[in-house]
Amino acid sequence: MYLALREIKHAKLRFIMIGMILVLISWLVFILSGLGNGLSTLSAATFKNMNADYVVFEEGSRHSMLRSVISEDLIDELKLQEHVIDAAPMGFQTAVLLKENATSADEKIDASLIGINPGTFLEPEVIEGDQLAEGKSDGVIVNDVLKSQGIELGDKLEIEGTDKVIEVIGFVENESFNHLPSIFMIMDTWREIHFAAPGSDMGIDNPVNAIMLQGENIESVEIEKSVEGIEVATKQEAINGIPGYTAENGTIMMMLGFLLTISAFVITVFFYVMTLQKSNQFGIMKAIGASDRFLGWAVVSQVLILSVISIGIGILLTYGTAAIFPDGMPFALDSTLVISYAIVLLVVSILSSLLSVRKITKIDPLHAIGRIE
Repeated sequence: MYLALREIKHAKLRFIMIGMILVLISWLVFILSGLGNGLSTLSAATFKNMNADYVVFEEGSRHSMLRSVISEDLIDELKLQEHVIDAAPMGFQTAVLLKENATSADEKIDASLIGINPGTFLEPEVIEGDQLAEGKSDGVIVNDVLKSQGIELGDKLEIEGTDKVIEVIGFVENESFNHLPSIFMIMDTWREIHFAAPGSDMGIDNPVNAIMLQGENIESVEIEKSVEGIEVATKQEAINGIPGYTAENGTIMMMLGFLLTISAFVITVFFYVMTLQKSNQFGIMKAIGASDRFLGWAVVSQVLILSVISIGIGILLTYGTAAIFPDGMPFALDSTLVISYAIVLLVVSILSSLLSVRKITKIDPLHAIGRIE
């Protein structure tokens, strides 16, 4: 470590330039990871926040809410299955809403309508206002991001294409589905909207899109055998079935993968070239008794010091950038995500220095001394 610090102090400009490259790489990694997490949250926050473990869909729906219509009456049968603790229905539909008596098309709001039964484990906690109740059939609780669009408690919203009017009775936070803010309503009201067209319920009594299950180690195959016409998915499989979710995350992860690969290559090249330039110095040090381990640790220490400082600066820049992002930007950076990618970057940097360490072990002290003029 002593040797590493002395060399960094002696060649400040060289190490500052390498550090700046590491800062830019780490900054970009954190920004991309935050955007990826933000898109993921925007796409499936409502699903992720629900205290459920498995999801029951219509057979053949490929774990998609859009393709699934089953009967809520299956809940009683599902609750009898082994390891199932509780079950609750859920419905989903995208809709365009407009403030009652609004005159401008600019005031239209795209939203995801989520049908649930009040009091079940699917109902989120409100941060302002009241929870859903059976006696308030037109009452809804909405994502608080709609406040930025002028929505307040007590506002009445018209659902485009229907004569239905709903009233905002509460706000929740961090609830979005299919990239749209979620609006929760009681299941009967959701059915009136979703199955308004004659025959759209396909003759199913009390239709819903899915039934969420609570319970660990639920045997999906056994339930599918016991209950006809369904398929059971884990919560993560259901999240992956949301349109665009897998593609978005796959794209972000591929970009991060390429970025980490490029960063490893850049660090490797920089320190390998520096090692080649100092071959004679390393040879002399080995000739006077310095071990390969001592010299190798000096190189690794340099990489470790630069990486820690650069990653720290990258984190600060990322939080600073996030602070000036507009409110509508899908960016979510939590501490776990930051720590995870910081560790990955640090490990990649250290592993990238091992080629230089290998080069040091192959330096012949006599040959190096012979090169000195």
